[in-house]
Amino acid sequence: MHVQVYGIPNCDTVKKALAWLKSNGLEFDFHDYKKDGISKAKLKEWCVLAGWEKVFNQRSSTWRKLAKEGLAAPGTQAQAILLMQDNNSIIKRPIIEVNGEILTGFDENEYFEKLINQS
Repeated sequence: MHVQVYGIPNCDTVKKALAWLKSNGLEFDFHDYKKDGISKAKLKEWCVLAGWEKVFNQRSSTWRKLAKEGLAAPGTQAQAILLMQDNNSIIKRPIIEVNGEILTGFDENEYFEKLINQS
């Protein structure tokens, strides 16, 4: 089973997720989308798998700042993808790809079910 983690290393939620993966003996590759960016194709793939509303983090401080400046919330997947590409701090963190699906955020029960029970 290949586990690919996407996120920002200084994010507390990402740190929790990485610590959980390590403590459960799971090997993973990490993609820092602050440093390495994220493609439109990858964002589209995630949106198809989980819905753009789950990938686009409206609770992020970056989004709240942009909304306060008058930026309207995206109404379509295409609009959300453009915003996430331009402001990758808006992407839910972490995103974990495993077995053809994605996990968004940190949910220990979901991690256990999808990463331990299925391995």
